[in-house]
Amino acid sequence: MLGRTANGLYWMFRYIERAENIARLIDAGLRMSLTRSGVTDDDWDGVLQSAGVREPYGEMHDKTTSVDAIDYLLRERANPSSVMSCFESGRNNARMVRTALTRDTWEAVNECWIEMKTLLAKRVKPADLPEVIDAIKRRVALIRGAFHGSMLRNELYNFARIGTLIERADNTSRILDVKYYVLLPSVSAVGSSLDNVQWESILRSVSAHRSYSWVYDAEYKPANIADFLILNGQMPRSLSYCYEKIVSNLGYLAQEYDERLPAHETADAMLRALQALSVRDIMDKGLHEFLEDFVQRNNQLGQEISEGYRFYQ
Repeated sequence: MLGRTANGLYWMFRYIERAENIARLIDAGLRMSLTRSGVTDDDWDGVLQSAGVREPYGEMHDKTTSVDAIDYLLRERANPSSVMSCFESGRNNARMVRTALTRDTWEAVNECWIEMKTLLAKRVKPADLPEVIDAIKRRVALIRGAFHGSMLRNELYNFARIGTLIERADNTSRILDVKYYVLLPSVSAVGSSLDNVQWESILRSVSAHRSYSWVYDAEYKPANIADFLILNGQMPRSLSYCYEKIVSNLGYLAQEYDERLPAHETADAMLRALQALSVRDIMDKGLHEFLEDFVQRNNQLGQEISEGYRFYQ
């Protein structure tokens, strides 16, 4: 398969996953702001920081306001990670590899882009924001469903899945990190009812509230939530789950091409590290420090995949 086709599939699904993830990050920030007293617009600095767009936002705006931050994350064309930019980039990549996609998958992507152009044509009113976030998540779910229900399980599928899972692991890390940038008002709130509400909102933002209660029949505890979103291999947005599937899909590619690359070793090492950790190890090191290191290593893996499979040739 041509590197250009692999590149198109990989980035098509990274962008589609990122669009949903940015919507979830906005949802996390919005839910958290509603639980706080004396909340200020500066709190959205943390959301922008977690999305990795604080500096470019600052180049366009003199100060941070919730209205401008949300609009920048949803609609700003100059922001390559905005929801609208991601959907456009995802569709452009889908057009580039149109012959590698089933008709169902292409139509789901195209219909999503058409709806989002209308939905995000102008600034979203605060009252309409929950409905818009739900529409984004629903459209991405339709694309994912069409893809899983109609594509052959071959190298095309593997590259698409790897792109999805690398992006998802990055997102889970960033949403957890929001807690440390913006959501916790003070040390005195740790373990309080406010703290518990904030952790519950983190779970709801990644659609993990009910599944968490099935695993932990207990109150919301930071250690349990970190364990669930980082180390639980049954949770489809956890870091461990993502890396189990990344290693699996990379393994299929190694069999297909009869070649192992540096990316295979990096992914294997990251999975082994996750499997060897306990949540106590993570908390002792510092959750923020662990997540920061994970994001860097996850980005390194993405670069190694791009280079190893010659995406731009």
